[in-house]
Amino acid sequence: MQLTEYKGEKFVWYDCNRADIKALKQLEIFDQIPKNFIEDSLELGHLPKYEKKGNFELIILRAFSDKKQPEIVNVAQVSNKIAFIIYDNILISIHRKHFDYLTHYDKEFKSIEQILFFSIKNMINSFEKPLTTHSKTIDVLERELLLKNAQDFSIDKLYYIKSKTRMHKKIIQVNQNVLNQIAIKNASYHSELQDIKDTTLNLLLTADEIIEDTQSLLNSYLSITAQKNNEVMKLLTVFSVFFLPLTFIAGIYGMNFKFMPELEWEYSYVVVWLIMLIISVGIWIWFKKKNIL
Repeated sequence: MQLTEYKGEKFVWYDCNRADIKALKQLEIFDQIPKNFIEDSLELGHLPKYEKKGNFELIILRAFSDKKQPEIVNVAQVSNKIAFIIYDNILISIHRKHFDYLTHYDKEFKSIEQILFFSIKNMINSFEKPLTTHSKTIDVLERELLLKNAQDFSIDKLYYIKSKTRMHKKIIQVNQNVLNQIAIKNASYHSELQDIKDTTLNLLLTADEIIEDTQSLLNSYLSITAQKNNEVMKLLTVFSVFFLPLTFIAGIYGMNFKFMPELEWEYSYVVVWLIMLIISVGIWIWFKKKNIL
């Protein structure tokens, strides 16, 4: 646990990295903080929320986590939580993961709102990189599918991109709900909050576009696969049409009847071959006229 104190002219900011209950008790106002605020701030995987009790405000948001992710994803694996507790001119930020933008203690902050919106802006912007990566990966997969061999296409990769993007979208949406509940005391920060909301909306639109692209690419893959299967079935059908009458003739003369006068003819073998050849040529001409071959 690392508790850092930053004092401005009219405010105090406490940043609690890898926070636990024992460390938070070092805060002078710990006993005044609502109990559920402390519990929610320390709970792993807690979704974003906004709550106000008396003079205390709790803002919980989630930022993208750039750690190596397993194939199966959930909210805790793709994002990390930062909780902000605001009381008069005191700001407390609580988080378990290190964030570079929460270490700018040398930056000349003038108010709690400036620190808060600086942090929130970086949290929201953290989702831009993974969404951009997903979009580029989809472009690569699309080229592989349409311009190269479809057998090399990775449908597993497409599935995980879609799953992760859905998870990112869910987190961004709940972050957006919290942003819409934040009340600004200083009117000069209205435009800054609106910029953050606009960025959030753009990220949601990007996520929707990626999800649509993955679904479209999946449909294209299924269509191409179905087309190739149809071509194989067509080829097998053509072969069966050619050999079915020939097999019929061979089956007749392969029967062990005692009286089959054709077997005694001098040119019966040649005649049977000619009949088979005529049938094959006739079938081929018919296929050509029907544009089957």
